Amino acid sequence: MSVNLSLLPADEKNKVELDKQASFLVWKLREAKSGPEEIVQQANQLVDEVERTWFMQSVEKYKRMMGIA
Repeated sequence: MSVNLSLLPADEKNKVELDKQASFLVWKLREAKSGPEEIVQQANQLVDEVERTWFMQSVEKYKRMMGIA
């Protein structure tokens, strides 16, 4: 089943984007292309607490998937 992401409500689109950013930052961390401070910096830029929580949950999910402690 395919889903057209452009048809999602704005908050759902934002969740998808935050999840993608989290995945990319954890990948960079795994590949030693950045440090954990970049993840913290990105999280601190999110003013909405719900978005920040979602982002950090995504970071933790990708850390588990990529085997990063």
